[in-house]
Amino acid sequence: MNNSNVILEVRKINKFFHDPITIKVLHDVSFSINKGEFVSVIGKSGCGKSTLLYILSTMDTDYEGELLIDNETTREKKEAQLARIRNEKIGFVFQFHYLLNEFTVLRNVMLPGLKLGKYAEEEVAHRAIEKLKLLGIDKLANKRANQISGGEKQRVAIARAMINDPHIIMGDEPTGNLDKRNSDKVFDIFKQLTEEYKQTLLIVTHDNEFAEKTHRIIEMEDGKIIRQ
Repeated sequence: MNNSNVILEVRKINKFFHDPITIKVLHDVSFSINKGEFVSVIGKSGCGKSTLLYILSTMDTDYEGELLIDNETTREKKEAQLARIRNEKIGFVFQFHYLLNEFTVLRNVMLPGLKLGKYAEEEVAHRAIEKLKLLGIDKLANKRANQISGGEKQRVAIARAMINDPHIIMGDEPTGNLDKRNSDKVFDIFKQLTEEYKQTLLIVTHDNEFAEKTHRIIEMEDGKIIRQ
């Protein structure tokens, strides 16, 4: 496999919970994701999907095995280095949008860009507007986050995930709180991102209809990958 094309690689990841007894929750999980792939992770509740995503997002470092993002190992990295990788290379979209109600839509989208500190504030604002335009919601830029609908909030959350041009966008049930129409809209946005912008996506979902339309499905059962 051409490694320059691999955005994320997981090598034999094992995870244990020790509360109060030791339970193995991930068993020798290995896979890789290429640039521009749209991959979904499915499996019953409790199969380890969210645990795995937490490790892939570099939030959980207590595991065995190796995680490489953009061909760079995350092993032995200090928290500040991991925070930088998270902010620069990974975009997140959750089931709940986590927008800050006291801020405008524009400011919410700008926040990870301001935190990264790579561009001046005016440039971050310009980039944020571009992302909102791409998602067809630039007209909402000056509204407060609590003045827009649930479907719009999730699109704002996607724009926020895109602000630093991440190598990969990770989603944890991003359509979990949406009705069918808005779920379809979010799927279409993700599809456009991969097809037109070669954005890599890794989405954990309970929605099998959503998963069937992605490029590839990774299915988990009892902490193991049973197909990929």
